[in-house]
Amino acid sequence: MKVRSKTIVMVALPGVQLLDVCGPLDVFAEANAQVGREEYRLVVAAIEPGPVRSSSGVRLVADRIIGDDEDGAIDTLLVAGRPNAAVCPVDDVVVAWLRRRAPTARRFGSVCSGAFFLAAAGLLDGKRVTTHWAVAEELTRQFPDVMVDAEAIHVADGALRTAAGVTAGLDLALSLVEEDLGHEVARKVASQLVMFFKRPGGQMQFSRKGVAALPGRSALQELQRWVAANPGLNHSVANLAGRMDLSTRHFSRLFRNEVGVTPASWVEDARVSAARRRLELGLETPKQVAASCGFADADTLRRAFVRHVGVSPAEYRKRFSKFSV
Repeated sequence: MKVRSKTIVMVALPGVQLLDVCGPLDVFAEANAQVGREEYRLVVAAIEPGPVRSSSGVRLVADRIIGDDEDGAIDTLLVAGRPNAAVCPVDDVVVAWLRRRAPTARRFGSVCSGAFFLAAAGLLDGKRVTTHWAVAEELTRQFPDVMVDAEAIHVADGALRTAAGVTAGLDLALSLVEEDLGHEVARKVASQLVMFFKRPGGQMQFSRKGVAALPGRSALQELQRWVAANPGLNHSVANLAGRMDLSTRHFSRLFRNEVGVTPASWVEDARVSAARRRLELGLETPKQVAASCGFADADTLRRAFVRHVGVSPAEYRKRFSKFSV
């Protein structure tokens, strides 16, 4: 008996990130090749006829137009992201179509900043989701009813599936293949595409937020710059308060109110950021990095690093240093 194909609809709006579209679709196409049948029917949907210009300038040709497919069943509906999704208004036609069609699909979701389109349609309220780390805070700000996990590579919440930035769309698609066709087929797909079956660590290992955008009044910003430039010094709350000529209690309250975290938490984050930069240079061992960045020992660095980045310093150095061994 012939197995009916599962229709995967990928929404590609003008300015779309090309890999958000092609990466997941290639995973599903490889799954078809591995099982020797059209398990997945792949469809790209656009908002209007004609080629869709991606953020790289490459053009896609859509298979269907949003609003013209009301009779077509959708198994999985995914919305690809685009670099300006966090700041550009979403077309009302897209919002209305997503509200109408997403609940009819077996599962639906987004890749990267595609989450903004689903959120605008009210489809993420009360849901746990992820998106690209660089726009996670903005997603939370614009849609406070959405529970954003900025660390996750991909997240499942009921019928909803969301993926972090760009290449995480491949991870999401692979997890959907595993749901549908099992562990072994998914492993074969990952092997053929030369990708991790389960990517080690979360997406914050790729974050480059650093300490560029400093909150608080100018005196607090200057203090933060000084800490970032001198991570190995003794940055106890008492010492920081003394540097600003404030009592420890008043300084702690002021810092938390204006920066949003405790001084100790911020200092640890700044030290981890400094450690990342040194590990990427690849000239020091984790033990040496710990000493130069103000950690008591290599084990203290490891624990803080895993909390913030999701992988150990040694693994991070091996993965990101140009001198990795």
